Amino acid sequence: MSGSAAAQRVGVSLSCGSVWFLDAGQVAFIEKPISSRYFSQDDRIEIADGLGRGEPVKEIAARVGKSYQSVYREIARNRKADGSYQPWYAHNQAYLRRRRPKAPRLSTDTALQELVSAKLSARWSPGQVSRWLRRRWPRRRSWHVCAETIYQAVYGKLIAPPSPRYLRTGRVYRHRRGRGRSREGALKQLTAMRSIHQRPVSVDARQQAGHWEGDLIIGKNRSAIATLVDRKTRFTLLVRLPHGHSAQQAGNALIAAVRRLPASLRRTLTWDQGNEMFQHERIERATGTRIYFADPHSPWQRGTNENTYWCRVIKAGLLRRETLRSGRWVTRRTRAARLSVDVSTVVHRARALTGVT
Repeated sequence: MSGSAAAQRVGVSLSCGSVWFLDAGQVAFIEKPISSRYFSQDDRIEIADGLGRGEPVKEIAARVGKSYQSVYREIARNRKADGSYQPWYAHNQAYLRRRRPKAPRLSTDTALQELVSAKLSARWSPGQVSRWLRRRWPRRRSWHVCAETIYQAVYGKLIAPPSPRYLRTGRVYRHRRGRGRSREGALKQLTAMRSIHQRPVSVDARQQAGHWEGDLIIGKNRSAIATLVDRKTRFTLLVRLPHGHSAQQAGNALIAAVRRLPASLRRTLTWDQGNEMFQHERIERATGTRIYFADPHSPWQRGTNENTYWCRVIKAGLLRRETLRSGRWVTRRTRAARLSVDVSTVVHRARALTGVT
């Protein structure tokens, strides 16, 4: 529709319609409707009306079906230079940012490329690099790149780490993700498991040392390392299982490791539902530590341990990547020194939980 036809349809002159069009930010027509994940033009009109009536942002957010944090970000990002929020202007600003194709930021900024590459070479994850950039240069918005942007830059050869092993994934291509089969293991069928939902609520507050999270890192030739991480202090113990990780072997190793701790630091242990913990009742009796089990396929319920060696989707991460060398565990001669260095490297790495990024 032409400008004159649009002005005639709403009953104003062409000059008045032109002024409205310019004041609204010259909104372009969007043929394809956007996903409901994003703010629509109607949502922005509702936000502007609510702000005009002086309503709290939380009430506006509930009405448009978005979180109040998203509404706050929308207002801050798309308001006009004078601080006012005008829905047509905001909608056009969002549309212009969404237009494709766009040149990746890491393809046009050499300084940013070198900085990100240096951090990847220091074995930082893309997520850590992204958070660090935002904290280090809060006003330099062109350097505020998300973790996925960094991954895509690596996959697209815009950034070349010294080796694929410098990435947490250990590869420079995207791996197809699949869904594992659900099964009821012998652990759940034949033992009296204690669910994580029975764990005291005070454990979640991280106010008391002695509440541990554990997991098993499996290496070549049935070798393994059990990891124990304290929820409050993030103190990390590595327990070697060089000759196998059966329930008997894992139980013996964990009993020996936990018994070396003071009684005040043996409160609880949270594990996944792996069959290596089949003898958890024996471990409880020998150590006095109450053992709880997370739900199947719920690694976030043991986030302290999982994030210690970055095990979100794939089984390769900080301690896994630092400890495993060329597909095998470190040799007997160097194991003590190497594991000590590995734990030190992981403990001193930036973590989002502690606000150090």
